[in-house]
Parts: sequence; C-alpha cells; structure tokens
Amino acid sequence: MTDLIVPAQQRDKEGKVLSITPESAGWEYIGFDVYTLSKGETLHRKTGDREVCLVILSGKLHLTTTTEKWENIGERMNIFKKIPPYSVYVPNDDIFHIEATTDVEIAICSAPGKGTYKARLIAPEHVGVEHRGADNIARQVHNILPEQEPADHLLVVEVFTPEGNWSSYPPHKHDQDNLPHESYLEETYYHKVNPDHGFALQRVYTDDLSLDETMAVKDSNAVLVPKGYHPVSAPPGYDIYYLNVMAGPVRTWKFHNSKEHEWIMEHKLAASKEK
Repeated sequence: MTDLIVPAQQRDKEGKVLSITPESAGWEYIGFDVYTLSKGETLHRKTGDREVCLVILSGKLHLTTTTEKWENIGERMNIFKKIPPYSVYVPNDDIFHIEATTDVEIAICSAPGKGTYKARLIAPEHVGVEHRGADNIARQVHNILPEQEPADHLLVVEVFTPEGNWSSYPPHKHDQDNLPHESYLEETYYHKVNPDHGFALQRVYTDDLSLDETMAVKDSNAVLVPKGYHPVSAPPGYDIYYLNVMAGPVRTWKFHNSKEHEWIMEHKLAASKEK
C-alpha cells in the first residue's frame, strides 16, 4: 500500500479509528483523528498548542469546553443525507469533553494555534453550500471553516461527488509559497463510500512525476496530499464523500490548475449553459 493512504484501524479503548499526526505524515501543520462513540460514551481531550475543529460526521452529542456548553448538537444520522454538519471550533490551550447521546462519528481536525479566537459552534445554517462544476465534474461542497471565517491555520470543507463524477477537478495544486498566485497548504482527504463496500479513486502527482500515485481508496480511509495535484473519481454505482483539512503558513487557499487540464471546467460550464 502506498504511504499516502492512512487506513482505518480497529477501534481503540477510547474510540479512535484513524489518526494522522504531523510526525506520522512527515509535515508541519495538520493533525487528523476520527472517533466512533456509542451512545453514552465520552471523550475528553486537551487541545494543547493546537486549534481544533470538531466535525460531527454523524450522530448527536453534548460538547463542553472551558467556557462553552452545547447540548445534543448534531442532525444528520447518515453522512449521505448531504446536509451540512454541526461543527465546533476550539482554540489551543483549551479542553473539550464529548458525551455521545447517540452513536456518533466525529472528526477532529487540528493545526497549530495562536489563541486568537474563542470556542464557537458552527451550525449548519452557517455552513456555505456550493454546487461546483458541471456535468460529470459537478459536486456539492460544504464550506465548514473557509478562509472567510476566523481560525489561525485551519481550513475545513466537505465534498459530495455523485457516482460516475470527478471532483477536485480539473486537477489543481497548492504546494508553493508563492502568494498571491499560490499558497502552500498540506491537505488530508477522509473518504466515505456509499455503498461502503465500494471504493474511490484518487491520484496524487507532481508536474515532474517524481510523485505519481493512483490509489483505490476504501471507505473510512484517509489520503495524505503533501504536494501535487490530487483529483478524485467516484466509480459508477458509488457516491463518494470526503472531508478535507488544509493548513499552511498563510491561511488562504490559492491554487494552481494543471495547464494540461484547466480547459475542461470552462468547456463543461459552456456546454451546460447550452442545454
């Protein structure tokens, strides 16, 4: 298996089923964990020197920080209902305590924090819903923590790609600290597949092909994108979801399209207007 795939693991005693640290990924910014908790189970964590965005992938829970408390938050019981999630931002040097009120799957996205912002709830009505692309590169995007909303380093977004479609397409990259043209951002993809016995295809590659990996990614596995282009394909019969986490030295998403393929978006959009 390529080193870019991080597979789901057997649930540990705390409920952790997937873990990515800056050390395990070989980069500087992003940490990413996934927990599954049964109704009544709890999870308690200190944020340390990292800001955190907790995304409730499915289920409901109580969540407490040192200053805030939210009860029975969460709405979607299945990711593929395609409604925006409840999420919570927690700064560094804080704590969060979770009590599951139903079975729950939660993603914990983290990056270095500066203590700039207070803990807050990101309710579904505060999540920007965007329909991006056209024809077989159409997908639905939920902007959970975009650069227009406050955080120190984290950017968080989720994407639904219908069966037979492509997303993160045309291929783009953000691996150069070359603003205003391109920003350097590490990125993780956490994939879910419906039905869950299927797979997604993802390619991660650079212009010089010194990195060139094409991967069949199973349900509940993650993909590391340290650099390069990173398109995703949903095979016929299988809808694909992924949760993206991005972070880098400057909190802005400035990407560079592949020159070979950037014509495709304009072509698809023009064709859709003619229909």
